[in-house]
Amino acid sequence: MSKAIIVGGGIAGSVAAMALQRAGIEATVFEAHPEGADEAGAFLTLAVNGLDALRTLDLNRQVMRAGFPTRRIRFVSGSGKALGEMPIGGELSDGTVTRTLKRPDLYRVLRDEAVRRGIRIEHGRRLIDAHPTTKGGVVCRFEDGSEAEADVLVGADGVHSRTRGLIDADNPAPRHIPLSNVGGYTRVNNHGGDEGAYVMLFGYRAFFGYTLDPSGEIWWFANTPSPEPLSREQLSSLASKEGLARLAQYFSEDAGPAAEIIRNTESIVATNTYDLPRVPRWTRDSLVVIGDAAHAASPSSGQGASMAIEDAIVLARCLRDEPSSREALAAYERSRRPRVERVVALGARSSANKALGPIGRAIRDLVLPIALKHLARQSQDWLFRHHIEWDEPAPVEA
Repeated sequence: MSKAIIVGGGIAGSVAAMALQRAGIEATVFEAHPEGADEAGAFLTLAVNGLDALRTLDLNRQVMRAGFPTRRIRFVSGSGKALGEMPIGGELSDGTVTRTLKRPDLYRVLRDEAVRRGIRIEHGRRLIDAHPTTKGGVVCRFEDGSEAEADVLVGADGVHSRTRGLIDADNPAPRHIPLSNVGGYTRVNNHGGDEGAYVMLFGYRAFFGYTLDPSGEIWWFANTPSPEPLSREQLSSLASKEGLARLAQYFSEDAGPAAEIIRNTESIVATNTYDLPRVPRWTRDSLVVIGDAAHAASPSSGQGASMAIEDAIVLARCLRDEPSSREALAAYERSRRPRVERVVALGARSSANKALGPIGRAIRDLVLPIALKHLARQSQDWLFRHHIEWDEPAPVEA
C-alpha cells in the first residue's frame, strides 16, 4: 500500500491524510469546493476522546488553542426548573477537557497543518465515478473530466456522500431529523452565565442551548420543529431580521434568556439536520467511507467530529498493518461499526427528546434527572475514555 485518494477536505479528510502519511502512505485530498471545505455550521464541541485521538498525530495542541474548555451541561425546563447536570467527558490524565470551537476554525487548523506537512489538496475536483483496476487499486473520475489512480479511495465526503453510493447504490440516503439547527453569536450579554458550561433549555416549543466564550460572548444554538428539510432560500431567510424575530417567538413563553439572546443577535447560520442510522456497506473493493459519509450522528450526540477523527486514525493503522487493502478495510469496519452505531443511536434519542408534546415533556422532566446520572456514569468509560493506541497492531478494538 503506497498511495491513497481522499475525497473531501473537511475534518475527516484532513485528519485521514495526516494519519495515512504517518503510516507511510502518500495521500492526496480531492475537494469539490473551489476554495475550501468549510461546511455550513456555527460551532461544535470536540470531546476529550476526539482530542485524545488527535494527540496520536500531534494535532491536539493546535486544535485546543482554537477553542475554549467546556466541562459540563446544565439542563432546565421551559418553566425554569433545573433538571440536572452532567460532565462532558471529564478530564484526561493530563487535564485535557472538551473544547468548544467554531467549525470553520477547526477546518482551518486541520487543513493548514495538512498543507504544512506536505499533503497535496486539489480544489474544484468533484468525484463522479470510481472503478477497480486489474491490479486491485481504483481509478477515480472527476466532474472536470480528469482521472486519478491509487491503491485505495477514502470517501470523507460527508453526509451526502457520493462515495457511499458508489460502494453500493442501495446504501441509504441520510435521514432528515425533523429539527432545524440554527446557531449564532452575540456580545450583548445581560445574563451573566457560567464560562465553561452549557445551559440547555427544553422549551415549550423548541430547544435552546448557549455557553460563554472567554471574552463573554454568548455562543448559542436553537433547534426548532422542521418536518421537512428547508430549502436554501428558507434557510437564508432565517438569518434576516424578520427571521430572527420569528425564531425568538418560539421561546417567548419560556423562562430564561433565550428569546432575548436571539433578538440581540445580528446574524446566524442555519442548517438542516440529518443522521444515518445504519449504512449496510462501508467498503467495496478498494473503496471505503469514513466520518459522516459512513455514520452521521445527530448534532445532539456532540460526537460527530470526534468519531470522524477516530475513524481516520483507525483506518490508517489498518492500512499500515494488514497485508492487503481489502483486509485492511474489512478490519477497519469490523473495528469501528459497533462503536459508531451506538453513538448514532445516542444522538437519535437525544434529538427525540427535543420536540415532545405536553405529556411527553412531563414524563421527560420527571425521568431526566435520574437518566442524566446514569448516562454520566455509563458514558465516561465507553464514550469518552476510548483510546486508540497507534503503536499496537491493528485491529485491537472489537
